[in-house]
Amino acid sequence: MILTVTLNPAIDHTLALSEPLVDGDVARTGEYELNSGGKGINVSQYLRHLGVETTTTGLLGGMTGEFIRNELDEDGIAHDFVEVSERTRLNTTISAPDAEYKINHHGPTVDESVIDELIDLISDHDPEVVVIGGSLPPGLDVDAIDRLAEGGPWETVVDVGGESLAELDAQYSLCKPNEVELAAATGMPCETIAECREAAQALREQGFDRVVASLGAAGALYVSEDTVLFAESLDIDVADTVGAGDALLSGVLAALHTGESPERVLSYGVAVSARLVTTAGTVVDHLDDVPELADRVRIVEDPD
Repeated sequence: MILTVTLNPAIDHTLALSEPLVDGDVARTGEYELNSGGKGINVSQYLRHLGVETTTTGLLGGMTGEFIRNELDEDGIAHDFVEVSERTRLNTTISAPDAEYKINHHGPTVDESVIDELIDLISDHDPEVVVIGGSLPPGLDVDAIDRLAEGGPWETVVDVGGESLAELDAQYSLCKPNEVELAAATGMPCETIAECREAAQALREQGFDRVVASLGAAGALYVSEDTVLFAESLDIDVADTVGAGDALLSGVLAALHTGESPERVLSYGVAVSARLVTTAGTVVDHLDDVPELADRVRIVEDPD
């Protein structure tokens, strides 16, 4: 079983305006979305569609936390969260004709003792793999991620910011940076595929068995001790790229879970990501066409 951990989840509140914002005026709209947000939650959603047993956990509090629980119930995603005293955050995106505005709350302030509670909770579920993703709430630092990784016999996968990646001390089975995070974690340039490859190899030596790097429209890299692969992106119509990295990681994890080859692991990740970006938002109805999409992904060994 794959258990995902989101330490600072959120409700993603999206408003669409038909007119530009004007200072002092009241803007009205009937177009809005409220969705559960967080890397771990997204990964569990996609894993469930891929037929992989998964449970999502993390920290939730207040009425916003209850909203997320209810949404997970409606979506059929197993969950088991630690309750915190402050409300789970609300992140707002305002899309206007002339601009897009993003306002993210920093999240509830929590005590380090919640990590002990999470370790006990994770142990009760006895997962094979634990996936930790997203930002940290106030009160926690990267040591919390290391503690979770070393808290039991599970393999740990991380999808966190570049600066956090650079500060981790535990051994991890996999990390999934994008090119910006790869550069931040290593201090190396990541403008070309060759540069990203060198940075991924350097990052792997810092305590990661595998590095899977998402490179946006260019594709993705897979780097392990004895394998370097590059997958080209599929030629598809893109609605938006929200959640593309989470989808890539989900496909990689699903293929690793069933013992696929590195080539299939990477192509599966790219296929899930491609399937997601053809629709707006982070929610998908199904991923039934992923195997067919994966067959279309072109893999290059030892890219220059």
